[in-house]
Amino acid sequence: MRTHRSARLRRATEIVAFSLLGAAMFVGLLALGVILYYIISRGSGAVTWEFLTAFPRRGMTAGGIYPALVGSFYLTVGALAVALPLALGAAIFLVEYAREGVWVRVIRIGVNTLAGVPSIVFGLLGLALFVKALGIGVSLLAGALTLGLLILPLLIRTTEEALRSVPRNFREGGLALGATRWRTIRSIVLPAGLPGILTGIVLSLSRAIGETAPIMFTAAAFFTPRLPSSPLDEVMALPYHIFVMATESPNAWKTKDLQYGAVLVLVGLVLVLNLGAILLRAHARRRKVW
Repeated sequence: MRTHRSARLRRATEIVAFSLLGAAMFVGLLALGVILYYIISRGSGAVTWEFLTAFPRRGMTAGGIYPALVGSFYLTVGALAVALPLALGAAIFLVEYAREGVWVRVIRIGVNTLAGVPSIVFGLLGLALFVKALGIGVSLLAGALTLGLLILPLLIRTTEEALRSVPRNFREGGLALGATRWRTIRSIVLPAGLPGILTGIVLSLSRAIGETAPIMFTAAAFFTPRLPSSPLDEVMALPYHIFVMATESPNAWKTKDLQYGAVLVLVGLVLVLNLGAILLRAHARRRKVW
């Protein structure tokens, strides 16, 4: 009798738990659908080929977002160029060389803590360190360095998990064949963990391309009449372009369609990058043979 009651209680608990989870998922998807519908319905009319390939004109009340798109691309690629080598080196050291102990745990706690720091803190750090202390000034280089620091913790964690997913016998097989530890890592471990590393890279790019606070003080300009020709030039960036059109432009009421069009493009870029990460992860799972 008691066993029967216990089974009924567990069943009821499961039903309640799954119902709550389903309701939470439905609310999340509903909110996402409402937001996407609102953005698409207001911004789709503004997104044309000219909008994507033209410079702003008439006080940014007409024209397109081409320099902001190019600037966001430069900043994102620059951030990846800064962060990826550091993340790979740190992850390889933590997984392959470091002995588990207090210092390794402290490093991991520090990396996890940095991953949760608000982006505005990185923006102020970039302003103090790169713009002021190093004298780089407000520029593409300072913005890329700041965004690189922002995505570095995420890249370290995803790369570390990708390397940890490679079975130990892969390493033992390479060493048994006479390869050095570094050659084993370079020729066996890194290629085997590449799908997970690529997923982390795409997720990092999707975060970097949508950030406003880190580039507000370090790289972004309200308007530039030309594309950057040097890493020390200021650049326009899509998130900051949306911010200034909505809050600082004296003609903000005239640019509602352009604002929503730029938001739609930015959301589309982020969704495409996240979809790419999902597809990479699914492809990696299909190819795993261990």
